[in-house]
Amino acid sequence: MTSETLEARADAATAAPARRRRRTPHWVPYLPYLVPGLIGFVAVIGIPFVMNVWYSLHKWKGGLAPMTFIGVENYANLLHDEQFWTSFRNSVSMIVAMVLVPTLIGLVLAAVLFDYLGKKFGSRTAAVLRATYYLPQILPVAVAGVLWNWILNAQTGAVNEFLRSIGVTNPPNWLGDPATAMPSVMLVLVWVQIGYPVVIFMSALQRVDPELYEAAELDGANWWRRFRAITIPQIRPETFVVVLTCTVAALKVFGPIYVLTRGGPEGSTLVPSYYSYLNFFDKSKVGYGAAISNVLTLVILVVAVVILVAQSRSERKEREGV
Repeated sequence: MTSETLEARADAATAAPARRRRRTPHWVPYLPYLVPGLIGFVAVIGIPFVMNVWYSLHKWKGGLAPMTFIGVENYANLLHDEQFWTSFRNSVSMIVAMVLVPTLIGLVLAAVLFDYLGKKFGSRTAAVLRATYYLPQILPVAVAGVLWNWILNAQTGAVNEFLRSIGVTNPPNWLGDPATAMPSVMLVLVWVQIGYPVVIFMSALQRVDPELYEAAELDGANWWRRFRAITIPQIRPETFVVVLTCTVAALKVFGPIYVLTRGGPEGSTLVPSYYSYLNFFDKSKVGYGAAISNVLTLVILVVAVVILVAQSRSERKEREGV
């Protein structure tokens, strides 16, 4: 066997593993990191979702009761269910209370804490105020609900006691009157939610180049002009994150409604998640409750996709503008 033949065989033996390595998909090395998350997703979300879809195609009272396949009848009945449509109309109020108002107020508060109070009183003062705003977020929903039930109680609540002390003889029943129940719940939700955008926006402002503010100040720009021209454009990605996460939370809100009003009075604070709960457990209409939750899931997915597409287009326009 010649030396040339030996060298050719050695080169072939060396090239074979290289070819195998080149043929290996690029995502294979990530499998050890992806598999645990995929298993968790399937176990916690995938399987329950498939089961919920299956239940929605049946008439079932739960437990050991027989299941009767009825196809899409539960979904057809939703079209004529006035309470179902009322619950989704009330979700608009939840979005206002948990997305629109907290995002706007949180944006202004974060800018003030970062750009004004932080410079005038020091970063420690701003950090204390930030923690104060975030405190309602870490309170358990039941604790916050009981607290506000005490405050808004028609007979002994702090609000009505104050109103009586200033001469109001017949103060409102804040959580028991259909005219005031929804505004009262919205106020509580704003109080609970406002700390989240404040913390996110203040963190976002940490990455903004201070030289931008210094240059604007040298040009004579006041706080409001700096806020519009620098702060809002620079933290646009975080704004989309806040809007997306808060919108999803608003659409599936359950705890505050359960603790404060149980969907009442007269359905004035009924939301889809609580209406699904009522059918699941109070009315023993498992299939109907599953259909409501599936429609809610679909709505959340559509809204999330719309927000993500809007974010992608905004980023693309920004890149093209640059």
